[in-house]
Amino acid sequence: MRALANSDRPQPTGTTSTADMAFIAGGQFVMGSDRHYPEEAPTQRVAVDGFWIDVGPVTNRQFAAFVEATGHVTNAELSADPADYPGALPEMLQPASLVFDPPRHRVTDHSNITQWWQYRPGADWRHPQGPGSSIEGLDDHPVVHVAYADAEAYAAWAGKSLPTEAEWEYAARGGLEGSEFAWGDELMPEGRAMANFWQGHFPNENLLLDGYARTSPVGAFPPNGFGLSDMIGNVWEWTQDYFTARRPVNAERPCCAVRNPLGAEREQSFDPALPGITIPRKVLKGGSHLCAPNYCRRYRPAARHAQPTDTSTSHVGFRCVIRG
Repeated sequence: MRALANSDRPQPTGTTSTADMAFIAGGQFVMGSDRHYPEEAPTQRVAVDGFWIDVGPVTNRQFAAFVEATGHVTNAELSADPADYPGALPEMLQPASLVFDPPRHRVTDHSNITQWWQYRPGADWRHPQGPGSSIEGLDDHPVVHVAYADAEAYAAWAGKSLPTEAEWEYAARGGLEGSEFAWGDELMPEGRAMANFWQGHFPNENLLLDGYARTSPVGAFPPNGFGLSDMIGNVWEWTQDYFTARRPVNAERPCCAVRNPLGAEREQSFDPALPGITIPRKVLKGGSHLCAPNYCRRYRPAARHAQPTDTSTSHVGFRCVIRG
């Protein structure tokens, strides 16, 4: 299955522009994986209707236009409500976001992510590394430090929506049924980096075989079979689905393809390790420039990750869809 040629693409019923979007004809595919992380299982045949999708993640230039037009203030630029975070220290409630900071010591235990993640006051989409940093020269890079509500607000302004996990995964596969990656079954065919991910021993050694230490310009790597860029690597991308530890399946009709699934209920999506916190989690897809062979092998269409809806980081962005 391929994206339709321009002359064959059906137009959405509204007036929203489909510039820089590709139309993905509906179809069926096997969603998920039974060979990797447990949250990717079980696999199930899924059917999606046709939809338009941005050919790349939303860039700093595009997000800046949205902010200029609407005056939107992102979650990272606002102080948190103490009622949402019982027992939180006051300094943890000020405007801030999570920034990747390579540790100076050798990491052997990857269970403690605070070794490379810093909750940095003043970090936001305009200042991706914190105070003193800027997006100058990064207009074509994906916008980062956007929480779920920020991505939703942009999509609504643009007359679009965020994709479901099923739509996103179907688009990411680019018509390659059952392939490990969006381009085939080999991570680096002939030694070539096909996406912006971490080469070397994360988080200390980045060999930069792909040429980028952090985000890369949208479209810097080959598109997939649907003509979509950066579906794998660069930045994680928000989807509409709430997260559960195992993918929801159609238990009533296991033999049949589930059409346009939306995933879990909100009540199932809280982190069981944080019983006092009631911030739901959504599904992120695609991996990022921080995914490495020795850590977070989630640079695959089937991979998924839980992200609290209030949390923004230096490696999470989004793209939009139009249905119908």
